[in-house]
Amino acid sequence: MEKVTTLFLKVAVILLGVPVLALCIFLVPELADIAEELLPEFGLIKVFVYIIFDGSAIPFYFALYQAFKLLRYIDNNKAFSNLSVKALKKIKYCAIIISVLHLLALPLFYLFAEVDDAPGVIFVGLIVPFASLVIAVFDAVLQKLLHEAIAIKSENDLTV
Repeated sequence: MEKVTTLFLKVAVILLGVPVLALCIFLVPELADIAEELLPEFGLIKVFVYIIFDGSAIPFYFALYQAFKLLRYIDNNKAFSNLSVKALKKIKYCAIIISVLHLLALPLFYLFAEVDDAPGVIFVGLIVPFASLVIAVFDAVLQKLLHEAIAIKSENDLTV
């Protein structure tokens, strides 16, 4: 049963990467073109959009890879190891990087809201940074719990 569960989660991790890849291929160039039309006085706005959105895909895929490694550790009965703690730490840092990158893009969402006179666009721009921050905090808590469980396990192994 445990192998089936981790197999399902591995497939889910792989499938999480597909929509982000599609967004990077199809939506980011559209956003860059729109930003260039809205702000012609900023010559590098198109590059800025690519750096923010395509650049945040790199830590996202690295975090997915770390999650996949974590699931392999679970399959190999190495869930309570320092390798798992390191993978969780890397996922936390990736989530923080994604959050910071998307916070840098908030002025762009503000400009979109100004043009369309739609203040709700700013809240849409806050979804990814907030979600990434929640993931980072949850990951930090999970990392601390796992570290304490490893300490208890090693203490129990020494007792026996």
